[in-house]
Amino acid sequence: MHKPLLCLMSMLFLLACGITSTTEEAEAPEGFTGAAGEVKIITLDPGHFHAALVQKSMYEQVDSNVYVYAPEGPDAQDHLNRVGNYNERAESPTSWNEVVYQGSDFQQKMIREKKGNVVVISGNNEAKTEYIHASVEAGLNVLADKPMVITPEDFSLLEESFKIADENGVLLYDIMTERHEITTMLQKALSQIPSVFGELEKGTPENPAITKESVHHFFKYVSGNVLKRPPWFFDSKQQGEGLVDISTHLVDLIQWECFPEEVISYPGDIEMISAKRWPTPLTEEQFKTVTHLEQIPDNIPVEDGKVLPYSNGEMIYRIKGVCAKISVIWNYQAPEGTGDTHFSIMRGTKADLVIRQGEAENYQPVLYIEAVEADSDLEKTLPAALSNIIGKSYPGVTFEKMEAGKWRVQIPEKYKVGHEAHFAQVTEKYLGYLIDGKLPDWEVPNMLAKYYTTTQALRMAREE
Repeated sequence: MHKPLLCLMSMLFLLACGITSTTEEAEAPEGFTGAAGEVKIITLDPGHFHAALVQKSMYEQVDSNVYVYAPEGPDAQDHLNRVGNYNERAESPTSWNEVVYQGSDFQQKMIREKKGNVVVISGNNEAKTEYIHASVEAGLNVLADKPMVITPEDFSLLEESFKIADENGVLLYDIMTERHEITTMLQKALSQIPSVFGELEKGTPENPAITKESVHHFFKYVSGNVLKRPPWFFDSKQQGEGLVDISTHLVDLIQWECFPEEVISYPGDIEMISAKRWPTPLTEEQFKTVTHLEQIPDNIPVEDGKVLPYSNGEMIYRIKGVCAKISVIWNYQAPEGTGDTHFSIMRGTKADLVIRQGEAENYQPVLYIEAVEADSDLEKTLPAALSNIIGKSYPGVTFEKMEAGKWRVQIPEKYKVGHEAHFAQVTEKYLGYLIDGKLPDWEVPNMLAKYYTTTQALRMAREE
């Protein structure tokens, strides 16, 4: 047989087998480019309303078909109802098409079919770390609601998940909405201006350099409707305790504000000083109201006729030598006209930056600048900071003098987009990271440091 004909037949055989005959290394699969519809979302076992909030907006880069894999039960239907409401609303309706599979083998089927390339995970936290691990192991990107892990025992599985994600070239990221809250963004920005803030104090356990306190409520409104909580939300073993749930945001903000773009190592940079936990007692009637159930399920812990989720917690710790305090409180319902509240203070050598959200602020977050010394020169330095730094990044922001040494930061309404809108902002940022093919160098180590902090706090509190 002639040599050219032999070569041609060999090439045809190799092509038929799906093998290239080139001696060069095969090109890696193309990554994300930002093209319309290239991101295909899989929603895995949605049980928390945050899963739907990711879809409150449409994204050009995201395909309108979303593949939902979940067990049989009300959680998935509640999720579909929320997304359906977004599709049917009068103003800026979405156009999602939910392709649903429900069955006991939902996780295995999701991995087997791989109909999408980004898994959104927001639901029962007891299984979340395992869901994350299985998804990245299957070569799928993951956008996960907090917390990624709720027990010290599962922290090593999260560490392994990040390692596998790196090996498989996929991005594992958690939804840190509070980085997009305008008062927090300005608190961070002002803390980086030495002429205003000075330097961050080191603080003590009795008087920490930075304190963040968060108050939440089981009965609340979301997207204009009374929020229906799943029953497992009140079981600390499934939802996670306050020290590892809401506190995730607060630990993240401390890292993000105090040490911007710096890598936080653990355990070296983290020293837990104290931690405690306590429950929020709920009556049977209160439980029924927020779950829409006729009775308390047998698998929900009850003591003396009350449901007792360990939703409250406090931790004091040092991070890179700076003393910080975090407190999370859950009440049943906020007083009329109020809602969830946030308090935060960063203590500098020249000024304290304080976010308050009490009655004086009409229960809306307000940022104050408070001089440390009575004879402070802030009167002179603030105008320059406003025009040269803050004004350029946040046009329209001004300062109103309240009294000697105290100013209120005036923020235009255009920046106050609200908590629900922050989910779209986080998603947009994540889509950008997919195009880049990587997260910022500090994000992964700091996510791990964050969850090390929360799980170590829980470990200490349990031992008290």
